[in-house]
Amino acid sequence: MAQVKVAIKTVDEKEMLRLYHEMLLVRRLEEEAARLYQQGKIGGFLHLYIGQEAVASGVMSVRLPKDRVLTAYRDHGVAIACGIEAKVVMAELLGKATGAAKGKGGSMHLADIHKNFWGGYAIVGGHLPLAVGMALADQYNGDDAVTICMFGDGATNIGYFHESLNLSKVWKLRLLWICENNQYGMGTSVERSSAVVEMKQKAEGYEMPNSSVNGMDVLAVRSATQEALGTVRETGSPYFLEIVTYRYRGHSMGDPERYRDSKEIERWQKDDPIAIFRSKLIAEGHFDPEAIAGEEARVEQEIQEAIDFAESSPNPEPAELYTDVYTES
Repeated sequence: MAQVKVAIKTVDEKEMLRLYHEMLLVRRLEEEAARLYQQGKIGGFLHLYIGQEAVASGVMSVRLPKDRVLTAYRDHGVAIACGIEAKVVMAELLGKATGAAKGKGGSMHLADIHKNFWGGYAIVGGHLPLAVGMALADQYNGDDAVTICMFGDGATNIGYFHESLNLSKVWKLRLLWICENNQYGMGTSVERSSAVVEMKQKAEGYEMPNSSVNGMDVLAVRSATQEALGTVRETGSPYFLEIVTYRYRGHSMGDPERYRDSKEIERWQKDDPIAIFRSKLIAEGHFDPEAIAGEEARVEQEIQEAIDFAESSPNPEPAELYTDVYTES
């Protein structure tokens, strides 16, 4: 896999600290979500983003506000990186009226169209044709925004994927396809489910420019995304970016994880995106350990406030079942 090497000095210190704060915030929110789920305070399905934080933070750090974002059901980290407050995400997880979807969407359906985050989608690959439609609408309207569509490696084996990539290239749409290759589609490894293990190769069939990047390095992700977005904006055509990452927890909270052993997880944890970035910030003299510890304390305070906000928020009124069903044009 070709990896993008990035000098840390290319990003100013304010942005570096923001990236560290955001990744740690996502990690801690996910850990607390797992605890609340086990207490029965979160219902339905819960897919954690632990291990993949550098992907969402790196990608969203270089998108423009006008760029649309769609992703799959492992969406908490992407939601936060798009600007949804942690407390609003947590409230939605608990099904509260103050949540991003008024408590009616839950874990897999976070969205905020005002931030151009058009949602997490529960159907594997079901959002890829929607991304094509959004990019096509922008083309019709003469809008130069880019649609960023994120999906997992498992989605590359279904029809929607190939239909969507094909049409995006035929119609020359401003679309950035991002495959978060976390090595597993539910409980099936890439090696067992895909004829090729490098997802970017699947773009070659559509003569689509593509690349791959180490998803455990937030600055590498940021740089690769910036380059990919630049190509889309310059050419007005789609680009395929594979981000190789790993989820440390199961597919969902109900996953017994019998398909992989602990040693594999431990090998990937040696490249933990947050720990590596923390060490780099200190080793290269940008921040001392006390400054980093202060930022970590602020994250803990933000997480506790998010939990308090969510738990104290009201449940949706029964009448909310009948709102947001149709829209008037």
